Amino acid sequence: MGTGLGSAWLLGDLSSLLKTSLLLGLVLLLLKGSQLYWRRQRLLRTFQSFPSPPAHWFYGHLLEFQNKEELKVTISWVQKFPSAFTRWFSGFMALLQVYDPDYMKVLLGRSDPKANEIYRFLVPWIGEGLLILNGPVWFQHRRLLTPAFHYDILKPYVALMADSVRVMLNKWEKLSNQGSSLEVFEHVSLMTLDTLMKCAFSHQSNCQIERNADDYIRAVREQGNLMFERVRYSLYHNDLIYWFSPQGYQSRQSARWAHEYTDKVIRKRKQHLHEEGGLEAVLKKRHLDFVDILLCAKTENGDTLSDKEVRAEVDTFMFEGHDTTASGISWLFYSMAMNPEHQQKCREELRGILGDGTSISWEHLSQMPYTTMCIKESLRLYPPVPVISRRLSKPLTFPDGRSLPAGAMVSLNIYALHHNPSVWPEPERTLPSATPTPSFPFLLVPGIASGSSLP
Repeated sequence: MGTGLGSAWLLGDLSSLLKTSLLLGLVLLLLKGSQLYWRRQRLLRTFQSFPSPPAHWFYGHLLEFQNKEELKVTISWVQKFPSAFTRWFSGFMALLQVYDPDYMKVLLGRSDPKANEIYRFLVPWIGEGLLILNGPVWFQHRRLLTPAFHYDILKPYVALMADSVRVMLNKWEKLSNQGSSLEVFEHVSLMTLDTLMKCAFSHQSNCQIERNADDYIRAVREQGNLMFERVRYSLYHNDLIYWFSPQGYQSRQSARWAHEYTDKVIRKRKQHLHEEGGLEAVLKKRHLDFVDILLCAKTENGDTLSDKEVRAEVDTFMFEGHDTTASGISWLFYSMAMNPEHQQKCREELRGILGDGTSISWEHLSQMPYTTMCIKESLRLYPPVPVISRRLSKPLTFPDGRSLPAGAMVSLNIYALHHNPSVWPEPERTLPSATPTPSFPFLLVPGIASGSSLP
């Protein structure tokens, strides 16, 4: 009898606990639903002056970008909506895509911080380096690294770059004899990484021949793909959901491979710096390279950068320094292949400068105007960094009178600007002889591979 009463009491207690849990869950669900509802209402008010294509109340524009090529969809919307449109990643997250030169001038003339909602996805991979930092810390790191990019340091790098290119071309010559097609991006990536290692890290990696950096190159490409996939799917914006997803596991693995490579580079440079006798001894022999400056830099307070800060800057520079350059060069090759008449003019110009085999030098760079125009035109058509984003720190009014409140997220779509028919009369044609639009020439710059979207 006592046992029966005990069992009944236990069942009643479990039933009460279950009811309480369900009630608590329902309350939390209602609170979350209410939070999302008011967030959506706030976003609708924020962007009410900027029409956009119809968006699903929950999915936003996800289906439009999932079923078609993102860049083509974006350009079709650029033609319909002057200056800017609202892009909804979900019903509860949106930003303003801007592609008008006057709009961009206003934004770039301010000091709004980067949109942390997007840039934070990069932190597990490249840490909090210059690409992620904002404000005084960004300025401090940028000032510390400025000496690494002085003209006197950059000039000798031309010969090192030419040497890395010769290694790649010798490989291509052998592969071309096999008669098969060649996927150039991986080869160009290895070449730019080899160049970066020689110039910024004073390290002979031989990665083009020994293929000792293949895992790093694959990790970088995988991280880029995973990053853009995470940006597109709003559920993956939640760190907990992404952590337990297959993509989250894959991202952690590829980040670990990339970190192993950069950690090895840092260890070797520390050892080499020690063997050279320290900072004073190095200064008597040569200019400091990028890693020397990182390892020896001191802030105004006399503090050196922590190991975490050094690793973040090295990860950032190795990624941004080789991958975006490889993207720009690969798309330049594509552009030249698709326009043989321009390719021939560039060939004739370079032959006139270099003759039958003179190695290119710093002085030659100012003597090739047509080739320079072709490079800039390729960067217009295929900008390596197609999008950057900012979160407004204070209200903003655009030239046409439309405005946004503080806290709004804005994306400067460089790709859309470069293909905007109101700026470029024939945006899809390769016209290297055309001068940039006078009112806005400064976005024709190299900057994650074209075809991607990094707000």
